[in-house]
Amino acid sequence: MEATSVTVYVVSDSAGDTGELAVRAAAAQFHPLKVQIRRAGFIQREAAIDAVLEAAQSESAVVLYTLVIDALRAYMASESARRGISAIDLLGPLIDQMEQRFGCQSRHEPGLNHVLDAGYFRKVEAVEFAVRYDDARDVTGVSKADIVLTGVSRTSKTPLSMVLAHRTYKVANVPLVPELTPPRELFLVPKTKIFGLTIRPDALNAIRVERLKALGLPNTASYATAERIQQELEYAHGIMKKLGCVIIDVSNKAVEETASLIMERLEK
Repeated sequence: MEATSVTVYVVSDSAGDTGELAVRAAAAQFHPLKVQIRRAGFIQREAAIDAVLEAAQSESAVVLYTLVIDALRAYMASESARRGISAIDLLGPLIDQMEQRFGCQSRHEPGLNHVLDAGYFRKVEAVEFAVRYDDARDVTGVSKADIVLTGVSRTSKTPLSMVLAHRTYKVANVPLVPELTPPRELFLVPKTKIFGLTIRPDALNAIRVERLKALGLPNTASYATAERIQQELEYAHGIMKKLGCVIIDVSNKAVEETASLIMERLEK
């Protein structure tokens, strides 16, 4: 029987961002199969590696590691092999090749890609912006944003905002609900900055049913009925046509894929 999900432990002697991004990029190729990511960051001791490997072994998980400290990387390689755990060294082979090409040793210092430079502070500012102006809680953000996302509930507006924020874009998102008039500010933004998110009715129904289950509510709630979903999508399409914005169908798309489409459009 084929597995429908896999757990990947991302192990790093820094924050683990690089490893997680790599896993998410790979996992997108297997959608809708599920990949559970467990991050183990700032690993500095062999005992911490042992703890992660024990957990990974108990879950038959895969381990991906971005360890730049030689001793830790060597220990991870030998110990994972001894335990029979599938472990992937993401940075090691690349660092080795670059050492050969440059003719010098690497610094072997974790966290150097998180140096507090101007780009880092732009990213922090963008993330804070996305949180502040999420779900139109403050509509003044619409006019300040680099990107405005709009669409019905559960079209990945919030996670997409965060992915784009990590690329330093300031993103505001506005939900479209038939009973609520969209904010005036939405119609004053240049249409090139607005991206409407749509989705197939069946895909939205599946997402909303799962959401109701997570909340402990029955799947008979109007939020997930075919009639309500169709009403919302038709209303949203009408608003998007008035805005003249680009419309992206997010059905079966990973948020990273949608983010790439938006960034490509902005760069044209």
